[in-house]
Amino acid sequence: MDFRAILMGLAFALMWSSAFATARIIVADAPPLFTLAIRFLLSGGVAIAVALALGQGWRLTPAQRRATIVFGLCQNALYLGLNFIAMQWIEASLAAIIASSMPLLVGAMGWLFFGQRLRWLGVAGLVAGFAGVALIMGTRLSGGADPLAVALCVAGAIALATATLMVRGATSGGNLLMIVGLQMLVGSASLAVASALLETWQVALSARWVAAFLYQVFVPGLAATLIWFALVGRIGAVRASAFHFLNPFFGVAIAAALLGETVRGTDLLGVAVVMAGILAVQLSRDAPPAAASK
Repeated sequence: MDFRAILMGLAFALMWSSAFATARIIVADAPPLFTLAIRFLLSGGVAIAVALALGQGWRLTPAQRRATIVFGLCQNALYLGLNFIAMQWIEASLAAIIASSMPLLVGAMGWLFFGQRLRWLGVAGLVAGFAGVALIMGTRLSGGADPLAVALCVAGAIALATATLMVRGATSGGNLLMIVGLQMLVGSASLAVASALLETWQVALSARWVAAFLYQVFVPGLAATLIWFALVGRIGAVRASAFHFLNPFFGVAIAAALLGETVRGTDLLGVAVVMAGILAVQLSRDAPPAAASK
């Protein structure tokens, strides 16, 4: 892995993790589903415009169409929608830690339900990672965190992990930026319907809110996506996914710096364990299989 790839991986992890603290700012003064619907409408429109400028077309393969719908609903609508709703009542750092467990969920579900092989290092990583998440969740719940909000974050992570396993490899064949843009529009449309039924569209505008919203549109929404695809193209999906182990640390650190959230001793211990678990799971996928005995 070269130095440029390391910088790209660090940038992606920072951008991804920063989405939770800025989302917490947004949902304090605006309905979460309505805000997300507008965010994805803008991000998706920009992504499609760039895709067309790069010569990408509207025609998708059947697998790409399926991936567009599944990810648009599961990632943009369910995963992010449930997290935005939850962050009205829980801290951004807790939401970030639960969301960071997604690679662990993908590894566990792939192993248990999809017949994917997992070496001993990966199994140990799953046990450690889930133990770290449980430690933090248990401490926060006993300290007064809203159980429903925690459950919404867990449900969102499971929805994204399920979608990841269902459509793995389905985006191959080109038109990646077009697919991302269309996924965002699928999410925007479904969130707009839910918002119209469940929310009152009232936003308390401020310079801080506008800055957080625009940051969400262009940094986690677009820049992180482009960097991710560039990183995968440079070093492959397995090695790129290893950078997810940084997300729990960055999520807690950014929430503390931007929002003044308290960092507890159990948070530091749990984050370290979760990071080690995620890294172990990713490294186990990259490790060469043991030589067959003769």
